[in-house]
Amino acid sequence: MTSLFYPPKPSPGDRIAVISPSSGLPGLFPLPYELGLERLRKEYGLEPVEYPATRKMGSSPRERADDIHAAFADPGIKAVIASIGGDDQITVLPLLDRELIRANPKPFFGMSDNTNLLAFLRNSGIVGYHGGSVMCELGRPGAMHPQTADSLRAALFTSGPYELKPAERWRDVDRDWADPATFDAEPETRPGTGWTWVNSDRVIEGRSWGGCLEIIGWLLMADREIAHDPSEYDGGVLLLETSEDMPSATEVFSTLRNMGERGLLRRFPALLMGRPKTWFFERPNTPEDAARYASGQREAVLRAMRAYAPDTTIVFDVDFGHTDPQLVIPYGGTVRVDGPGQRITVTY
Repeated sequence: MTSLFYPPKPSPGDRIAVISPSSGLPGLFPLPYELGLERLRKEYGLEPVEYPATRKMGSSPRERADDIHAAFADPGIKAVIASIGGDDQITVLPLLDRELIRANPKPFFGMSDNTNLLAFLRNSGIVGYHGGSVMCELGRPGAMHPQTADSLRAALFTSGPYELKPAERWRDVDRDWADPATFDAEPETRPGTGWTWVNSDRVIEGRSWGGCLEIIGWLLMADREIAHDPSEYDGGVLLLETSEDMPSATEVFSTLRNMGERGLLRRFPALLMGRPKTWFFERPNTPEDAARYASGQREAVLRAMRAYAPDTTIVFDVDFGHTDPQLVIPYGGTVRVDGPGQRITVTY
């Protein structure tokens, strides 16, 4: 089993690296990015430090790897946060210097395509943090969602247990980042619907692994940063969520089936399934279509888990994925899933 440890936390006043390991969207959409930087300074007391590829669209894998190395190697940088996700961070992984990063461990915050770097860090013995990108969470129009803001603050600056709570209000409908009017007010939200528990008859506490389901599928296909001995994940808590690409129920089932065939699913006595994003600009679903999509995904997950891990405790609609709010979960850190009490507690 990989020995995992939590890197030292930053303090207000420290410098934090802002990098784009996937896409240089800060150069295309400066409004949410600049707002996110401002909030890092004013609301968290951190000084963001940018790197050559942070705002560069079309940067090469080598340029992005160089930024990652520079951020981790600089002793004046106390944490690293991704600007946003993307879709080709997997090309950066072979270029990373594992020993350099292992010798300079720092908290890293990111999600979506940053599942790649989170998995790399976990395999290097370093606990990362799933959540907290600059553009989506810190750059939210009007104000950060209070649950996102509180979770991110706790993950950045504190150590110890933190209880996750179901969203009081949530959303998955976006507005145009290129339109300044988008940032005049907070986005519309809907009342929370709580979590749905399956097999909630036990308490599980283990190290987390997973991330964006599509990225996990790519890592499996490329045979990168996936343990060849599935027992590495025994007793862990599986985190899975889907992106704005909105994979079909068939795709979700197929990926989970293939994980099951590899012997992965049965290793995890608990699965936290993120609330699915059901709307995007290319697929602006009606509320009825969105509900059908979410229901279809849930059935696909249940079908796969019944086949390969029927006793696993499952919690649906946990707010840690591509919807808003976004709760930060330690990646490789300790997660406690209390079925009888229907509570989830993470250790930051």
